[in-house]
Amino acid sequence: MYTNGYIFRYAAIMVIIAAALLSTAAMLLKPFQERNVAIDKMGGILVSAKIPDVNSSNAMTFFNEYVKEEIVINQDGDVVDSYTGGKMEDATAFKIDMKKQLYLKSQGQPYELPLYVIEKDGTKLFIIPFRGVGLWGPLWGNMALNDDLNTVVGVTFDHKGETPGLGAEITTEDFTKQFVGKKIFDDQNQFTSIMVVKGGVGTLPQNQRIHGVDAISGGTITCNGVNDMIRDILESYLPYLEKNR
Repeated sequence: MYTNGYIFRYAAIMVIIAAALLSTAAMLLKPFQERNVAIDKMGGILVSAKIPDVNSSNAMTFFNEYVKEEIVINQDGDVVDSYTGGKMEDATAFKIDMKKQLYLKSQGQPYELPLYVIEKDGTKLFIIPFRGVGLWGPLWGNMALNDDLNTVVGVTFDHKGETPGLGAEITTEDFTKQFVGKKIFDDQNQFTSIMVVKGGVGTLPQNQRIHGVDAISGGTITCNGVNDMIRDILESYLPYLEKNR
């Protein structure tokens, strides 16, 4: 018969061994996990710019082929860092933690944001990454603007846990294709953002429809999150956009 002391020591040793194995596995897997996250991030940036045939096996190659510059801007819209050579995934902009920087902004502290410049068919496209909150968790994505820094070329959206068939539809082409050709400034060069409109763009005055897309039926809270995310992020980039338009 084993004593209580023996059982306790045996259990403690097994717990320590299991913890050590799990810790070692996590350390060994971390580089692969970080690489997958980076590839997913690259893919989202490229797809928003309508780069064709992007997948996990070629995203890094395409990223280094199409991204010509990575910029870091501050809250005043000034460029504080620019990277144009070497591996584009090594740029400071690519390593910026958007969640942390947006928190700094919410606290009224200085912050820095990334901007990606892609060259496609002889035209420069400016990719703005998004981060926000949906119904069940974080939302994120990218918006590609034409060289007028006004007209949308494409967008991508993703989420952690929105409802399948409802809010999760923000990832579908039926939703994202609506953004193509929309504008974030009006004819008087006033910032308008792009509205996700419950009831449809047809409910807007004719001159405002260029700034709106149809919301997803049954996905109101997620669409509100997308709406807020787009406006909040574009407002964060507004000083840069206004200085460079």
